[in-house]
Amino acid sequence: MKSFHSIDGSIVAPRGFLAAGLFCDVKRLGTGKGSDKGQKRDLAVIVSEVPATAAGMFTTNQICAAPVKLCVDHIADGKAQAVVINSGNANACTGPRGLKDAHEMATLLADELLLKPEDVLVGSTGRIGLPLPMPNIRAGIREIVRELDDAPSAAHHAAEAIMTSDTRAKEIAVEFKLGGKTVRLGGIGKGAGMIQPGMSPTGARPASVPLHATMLAYLTTDAKISASVLRRCLREAVATSFNCITVDGDMSTNDTVLLLANGLAGNKKLSARDARDLKIFQAALNYVCLALAKMMVRDGEGITRMVTVRVKGAKTQKDADAAARAVGNSALVKTSWNGGDPNWGRIIDALGYSPAKVIEEKVDIAYSAPGATGTKALIHSLKKGRPTKATFKTLCNAVAPAEFDLHINLNLGKGTAVLYAADLTEEYVDYNKGDITNPASLGG
Repeated sequence: MKSFHSIDGSIVAPRGFLAAGLFCDVKRLGTGKGSDKGQKRDLAVIVSEVPATAAGMFTTNQICAAPVKLCVDHIADGKAQAVVINSGNANACTGPRGLKDAHEMATLLADELLLKPEDVLVGSTGRIGLPLPMPNIRAGIREIVRELDDAPSAAHHAAEAIMTSDTRAKEIAVEFKLGGKTVRLGGIGKGAGMIQPGMSPTGARPASVPLHATMLAYLTTDAKISASVLRRCLREAVATSFNCITVDGDMSTNDTVLLLANGLAGNKKLSARDARDLKIFQAALNYVCLALAKMMVRDGEGITRMVTVRVKGAKTQKDADAAARAVGNSALVKTSWNGGDPNWGRIIDALGYSPAKVIEEKVDIAYSAPGATGTKALIHSLKKGRPTKATFKTLCNAVAPAEFDLHINLNLGKGTAVLYAADLTEEYVDYNKGDITNPASLGG
């Protein structure tokens, strides 16, 4: 039984948080894809009314955007009070000017809110390689602070303002008890393309992170919690959510997850010794992060199906992850999902060329409804490396839904992995190839 329940308000649901989103013409009027050529919000701000404990996770792409570099520096002391995010421009591969512009964004917001610049974090998403239109952003920051509010509509405007190729805003909040006090945790996110995050607390690439439009997530809570515990909780939550999704296998230069905890719930400060309350907080954080991560996959550019790839029986954990990613990122597998084709040949082929240890005669492949458990719920297409007696029609029916689970058992050990993946469609290709005669149609 869950120890928390969903509430409205996303990032302003926790006490003491304000948000806003507005248009300041970073996303130029009359540009972009789709029929909406009007004003599209492109600047967001999130503020805690009091200083907050902060933690972050950042892209491990070796090409790292200026706002990520700034955040890694500013969050090192475990404190922050505000975040400013623009969409429509990634401020990546922009050299010294890009870093200067990111610092100016932090300083401008800090001046407006009477904060220290180092307590302001920055995010950017959009096209790579273009300088930020700073006159627009300067004017936007001066205006947006007058719109800060704790109404759910303000949080929704912020969620809209960080969108790029997303078709819908991604928001969630939950409420739970810690030590008898009511605590809230909320989040917003964006991501639809250039999605296969592999984030770490400093952006450094650990060996366990796979080599891979940006994904961004901003989380707020009124829980009181130590910085070291907050960092550990966020790292665990990201490991089982954002770092377990893929739309197209491309890791962005800007992937960022930030979590601010301002302590206004009044609970006793959570530490590593508070096992029961820490378990509740971790469960709520895991739930919020996974919900946002799945929203990103479901809103993937042009996708028609989300497939949960479940690998077990791998020789090692690393092998399980490698096997899942080989299948989830295979263009041939993904296009067969789009066509409703239960093509186990493409799946076992991807397993075979993955870095994972695979023995043909041991591989089982099966399908089920999302989240189904038990052997009776599985429809096997392959057992011990050989086709089963399941009919083609039966297998087609198993992969026909918009969401289904793919189960792979390598039968070699105890390694497991879960990957939330998407199909590959003509719409994805059409969206991303752009039109060079119309630069405004070209993606990031």
